[in-house]
Amino acid sequence: MEVKIGVQHAPREVVLETHETLDDVQKRVTEAVKSNGTLAIDDVKGRRILVPGDKIAYVEIGGGVAGQVGFRS
Repeated sequence: MEVKIGVQHAPREVVLETHETLDDVQKRVTEAVKSNGTLAIDDVKGRRILVPGDKIAYVEIGGGVAGQVGFRS
């Protein structure tokens, strides 16, 4: 699942891939924004991304990468 997080006053969005479901990510975002806490999401590479809830501008939760571009042999 691909997640894009827009952060206030940041020129670029945070983009990550996670194994969590759409509903799980939505619950985490909602809780972080309501409580002004921290949004914590683990990505597929084992990293934990932390974003302050009061700095979240928007979140896009999608299906992931549609296709790979490259050459095959």
